[in-house]
Amino acid sequence: MFRKLFCIFECSRIFSLPMSILSWLIVFMYSISDSGNIFYGILTLIGICFAHLGTNLMDDLIDYKYLMKSVDFDKKTYLQNSQKTKCRYLVSGALTEKQVIFIISIYFSISTIIGLFLYLKCGIGVIYFAVIGGIIGLLYPFLSRICLSEFAVGLTYGPVLFGGVYYSMTESYSNEVFILSIPSMIMTIVLLYIHTVMDYDFDTNEGKKTISNRFNSQLESLIILKWLLIFAYSTVVLLCIFDIADWQVFLTFLTIPLAVDLYQSLKLFSENPETVPEKRWYHFPMENWKRLEERQETSFMMRMYQSRNLMIYFSTFLTLGIVLSLLI
Repeated sequence: MFRKLFCIFECSRIFSLPMSILSWLIVFMYSISDSGNIFYGILTLIGICFAHLGTNLMDDLIDYKYLMKSVDFDKKTYLQNSQKTKCRYLVSGALTEKQVIFIISIYFSISTIIGLFLYLKCGIGVIYFAVIGGIIGLLYPFLSRICLSEFAVGLTYGPVLFGGVYYSMTESYSNEVFILSIPSMIMTIVLLYIHTVMDYDFDTNEGKKTISNRFNSQLESLIILKWLLIFAYSTVVLLCIFDIADWQVFLTFLTIPLAVDLYQSLKLFSENPETVPEKRWYHFPMENWKRLEERQETSFMMRMYQSRNLMIYFSTFLTLGIVLSLLI
């Protein structure tokens, strides 16, 4: 039973949940300062997480359908590839299409029930944010094929998530919350963009159009990553300019060395996808590392963990800075 559940959550890419949890934590703490309802805030987190996992699985299912239609698709070659972690469970038969559809329906049902409860308790604003988020989630597998995945993720993890959580906790809207969302929103886009950079060849072969494969090579596409990282740190200043927080939010600058390290790691990957940087203490956490070594997936997952952990540390320091700003 537990092994099956572990398999389901692993296939749902549960390792990516920190991007939802940490984004939520920022606006959750800010909303508490405006007398927000803590219980409703926690409920929104649960709904967001299940919607996130459901979207991950649905994206995989759509990609799997495209793979099956590909004339030159070879199951054995695909499974031997250490970079591509998506759809492996479907291609290998670990889960069937019907099972995946069933799990997706459970995930989205839980999110829907929570959304309806919050609507009854907090008002129509919950529906507005939930509908926008739901539409983006349903369209994401298709948007990701026409260079709009970064836009979809930015909108979802920025104004929609921050506005929805704030409204659910306070029953009101706030322009400041939308500004508050910008730094972490960009850092979340960084996480997605890195995934598309590493999937450069696969997305190109599958006819999937992303911002990264509009460039002539993976290495050239890193110019976007560089600017995204610069914007993420630069926009922290907006929180001080609009008097949302004070200088304490500049604690996020402590993560700049990690951002530089991540960029260099992607540069190495672009030159040689098999390269695995030396794992150091500041790369923590990197769970299931031994199993990844056995599967020869360390090169791909090393970069995913690096980008995820950068987002974790950045958001944690941003949250701490906001809390300190409100307390001092």
